[in-house]
Amino acid sequence: MTPQKASSGQKKPISSGSSKKIIIVDKIIASDLDYIKTELHCHNSFSNFNVGYGEAPYDCNITIPEQLERAKVLGLGALYVTNHNTLDGYSQMLEYRNNHSKYKQIQIYPAEEITTDTGAHVIAYGVHQEIKPGLPFESVLDQIKKQDAISCAPHPFSLLDALREKARHCDVIEVFNSNNVDVISNARAAEFSYEHKKIGVAGSDSHVLSTLGRCVNVMESENTLDDTLFALRHGKITIDQTGYAKEKETLEHIKYKINNSKDYLAEYIREHYPNSQWVLSLLLKIYDLNQNSYLWSLVYKLAVYLMRRVSNRINALGCDPASLKERNLATMLRMAF
Repeated sequence: MTPQKASSGQKKPISSGSSKKIIIVDKIIASDLDYIKTELHCHNSFSNFNVGYGEAPYDCNITIPEQLERAKVLGLGALYVTNHNTLDGYSQMLEYRNNHSKYKQIQIYPAEEITTDTGAHVIAYGVHQEIKPGLPFESVLDQIKKQDAISCAPHPFSLLDALREKARHCDVIEVFNSNNVDVISNARAAEFSYEHKKIGVAGSDSHVLSTLGRCVNVMESENTLDDTLFALRHGKITIDQTGYAKEKETLEHIKYKINNSKDYLAEYIREHYPNSQWVLSLLLKIYDLNQNSYLWSLVYKLAVYLMRRVSNRINALGCDPASLKERNLATMLRMAF
């Protein structure tokens, strides 16, 4: 039986998704579906070495126990852990949760963030067979559909790994991503979603523990995989909370990647930034001397300022983003100024 909905303006109760609610609507008693606080975009240590070509191998240091404990503290009812290009970690997380009764109210659902042949990302919710990276976007969508899963365009207008206009072919669009600190790319994603009448969700894109649950979506659904996928497919989901990653959190993530990927980064700079190698290599040496220097806060602020200028030229003024694929520092600076 389809439950009656509350009248407009009535605030519905939010729970972790473990119990039914009884509401009174115009003197009619109706059984209401669960309201599940959900994290739709987060990573843990199983993302490491799966990020893809052209990326540092170390991506995230969050462990399964840390992730579950944080989810419990936040009162989350469901987690879709979207590790890069792998389902490894899903069964391990289920096993850990099942062996610790205090986490029994948190449901863990399979998901994967897939890198396409162009470097753009697609999230697949509800997949049980891993989709390998490097496939054309259309092939990725076909594989998601074959598994009766849900496709999502994460950070669709970010500067480097975005689907951009192709996002319209996905079931769901991430209209707010915590790591899009340029702000403009989120605004463009929200506008695009509205223009194309797409279901919009928010993603924490958590790579450090404190950002888990920075964005929360509330599903009107039973807390099962099939029902949450149905809610996603049919728009029975509301963005309840959004927030940006803080400077300290972003620098924490960058520090983890640098400290564990120094040899890779040195080789990457030699290959991709030969003309700027001396500058970038010098920065890495200075970083090694004092990783906690206030200098890195200044570098971060400058990087965000430049990124906003580039994002404005691309997402607001319509400049071609293709040149960014080269990851040429001089090209990026010219676009910024």
